[in-house]
Amino acid sequence: MTQNNQLIKVGFLYPGYAAEDDYPLLGQMVSPKVDVKLIHTKFNEDAHTVEALSEMGSPQRIKEGTKALVGTGIQSVLWTSTSASFVLGLEGIKKQIATLEASLQVPASTTALAFIRAAKTIGAKRVAIAATYPEDIALLFKTFLESFDIEVLQYSSKGIITAAEVGTLQKEEVLRFAVDNDCPGADAVFIPDTALHSAAWIEELEQLLQKPVLTANQVSFWEALRLTGQFTPQKRLGTLFKKSCS
Repeated sequence: MTQNNQLIKVGFLYPGYAAEDDYPLLGQMVSPKVDVKLIHTKFNEDAHTVEALSEMGSPQRIKEGTKALVGTGIQSVLWTSTSASFVLGLEGIKKQIATLEASLQVPASTTALAFIRAAKTIGAKRVAIAATYPEDIALLFKTFLESFDIEVLQYSSKGIITAAEVGTLQKEEVLRFAVDNDCPGADAVFIPDTALHSAAWIEELEQLLQKPVLTANQVSFWEALRLTGQFTPQKRLGTLFKKSCS
């Protein structure tokens, strides 16, 4: 993943503080390493509610965040909040991407769309969702996936309101949560919250479940690399990273 022997640089806008350390870790886990530029964006309230998430993911907040990435040499950029994207629907996501691309003049995407593209890449048509969100937000993610013809066999709700609390969950709890919310007919398990740490445990998750696992920070990083046009298959980050990108 190099261009003229230059390190790939990718940008991420990340609301608040929770599991943002996954991104520089992911940059170190691939070969060759990737330069990660991560900017924390502002919002009015840390809450998994439609109102709070809609404000968090508004074009105004995204545009504010892009200012710190201007001139950094990034080759792609991601809005990395799954829920502060899918709650806005596809038209809202298109506005988020348009805001990113107009501000930074590089290819852009969101974590929500990254899940859709990643699912297609690994051939996941029937999935289980292990969501840390409250029930209504988990249901909205289910509906979002179904709008792209992904069948959701089972979905869970851990009922956590704030991203900050999700970020405190430790390895054993994350592994157990994934195992408890798998189901036999699912092609893959989706873990959609970017506030949840997962980067260091993806291979272990897949070994436990014996199937692909897609986590929010994993698919965000993959999508950023895919958009640069310089992705090459990797060994340490699960089934998704072993596949060639089209």
